[in-house]
Amino acid sequence: MELERLDRILAGSGMFTRSQARTLIASGSVTVDGTPVRRPETKVSRASAVRAEGREVDTDRFVYYMMNKPAGTICATESGAYPAVTGLLPRHLQARGLFPVGRLDADVTGLLLLTDDGAFAHRVTAPRSAVPKTYEVLADGPLTAEHAALLAAGVTMPDGTAYRPARLCWEGEDHCRCLVTVTEGKFHEVKNLIAACGRRVTAMSRRSIGGLTLDKMLRPGDIKKLTNEEIEVVFRDFI
Repeated sequence: MELERLDRILAGSGMFTRSQARTLIASGSVTVDGTPVRRPETKVSRASAVRAEGREVDTDRFVYYMMNKPAGTICATESGAYPAVTGLLPRHLQARGLFPVGRLDADVTGLLLLTDDGAFAHRVTAPRSAVPKTYEVLADGPLTAEHAALLAAGVTMPDGTAYRPARLCWEGEDHCRCLVTVTEGKFHEVKNLIAACGRRVTAMSRRSIGGLTLDKMLRPGDIKKLTNEEIEVVFRDFI
């Protein structure tokens, strides 16, 4: 089992700077599996229970969260024309350097993943991974079986942009409201697919990524740490 310096683990949690971590450890305010440790260079396992000043420290090398992204925010680490979603995170997660996995337009809501694991983010977003993303879409007119067949065959836009086959199904009896599942995530992909059907998206929310579905208990802007099972299920149940 790999062991790492205690001060490095504390600093990596985003809760403390490296100097703060060293000071806390030297003061006896940090325990590992219930035992005070006073040497910052002490090597410990990330599987250990670490507490600082009585607070639990997240020792995971990487962390993964889902957010119910609110409208009017952008998928970035710095604000621009709109506030950045990372500004909604607790301070220690901002300090840890979490970033959004992929992007959703400012007006699009729903499931957004945030992490500090670059390899995971690449695997989710890379076109070759073909991780399906499902969106609940409200269009300004009804979508028909012919439209579903059009998307299922793959769409090439007038500018030459080609989209992989996508799935369209309906929510209830309202054919203006549907679910669209894509496996690429190109810029404005869903909006362009609906435009190819002669309709315009008036509202859109991402419902799922792979086999992971947005927790309905999350209010806009709320986050939830993912379990190992939830992380794995992102790459399951592909269409």
